[in-house]
Amino acid sequence: MPPRRKKKMESISKNGNHGDGPSSTAASAPGRRRTPWPLVVVAVLFVVVPSLTWYLTWFGRTLSDEEIEIYLREGSPRHAQHALSQVAERIERGDVGAGRWYPQVVALSRSDAPDLRMTAAWVMGLDHRSEEFRAALVPLLDDPEPIVRRNAALALVRFGDPRCRAELSAMLRPYEVKADAAGTALTALTAGSPVKRESLLLKYRDASSGIGEVRSPLPGIIEKALVKDGEGFARGAGLFVLAPDSEQVTDALVGLYYFGSAEDLAEVELYARGVEGMPDDVKVKAAQTAEAIKRRSTKGQ
Repeated sequence: MPPRRKKKMESISKNGNHGDGPSSTAASAPGRRRTPWPLVVVAVLFVVVPSLTWYLTWFGRTLSDEEIEIYLREGSPRHAQHALSQVAERIERGDVGAGRWYPQVVALSRSDAPDLRMTAAWVMGLDHRSEEFRAALVPLLDDPEPIVRRNAALALVRFGDPRCRAELSAMLRPYEVKADAAGTALTALTAGSPVKRESLLLKYRDASSGIGEVRSPLPGIIEKALVKDGEGFARGAGLFVLAPDSEQVTDALVGLYYFGSAEDLAEVELYARGVEGMPDDVKVKAAQTAEAIKRRSTKGQ
């Protein structure tokens, strides 16, 4: 419980005046009005509920084995993600007991919730000895959500599975965000805007006068804004082109260092020559990846 709020709560319970009225001596005088109990309840809610919410949703809070089991099965996406993060922590520290939850992790990789599929793919990449995980990761390469496909590809790099290559190569290219429905743009971000995953790209009015939103499926930078405020667009139309950020490019280059082919050279060498906005270490990694691809191609001839 935050100290400042606790002090305020003590002041309410002792003085009934939020600490701004008479001293405790004066408050003890005969005839002092008691704080109405509804105000005490409201004060408790303002102090206790935020602290409890933080405690229950913070992914850093350690869960017991029983809690992990419950969280993985109860159906709450937020709790399931918390449990997955705890399973990941157990795997990373070499806890062989984490294997008891592998079937639940695989089951969550088939969830209807993209965030759960994304997180499950990340967790499965932490144990490259599990054939159960490898088998579950491969179908995720065809997931409708790009963030899930990318996490699956990066996880398969650790398995030494070359089927990750196509998605790794795609991570180097711009991604087009398309409209799921027709509408008229009310507010839209413009070219050059940096975005995170789930950033609001566009708010629009649909055919039934309802308000819809388009959110970014990936982090990156808006390379092109294909729709402006007030413009109409059709279902399936391109709305934005997102350029990948340096973290995505770096991850892709690391994977392509091991699995890239001659088909990927053009994209890799583009980054090796330098791309505006990318740090110098990306340029260096791209050059190293290009050389590794060329060596493999030469040996294969």
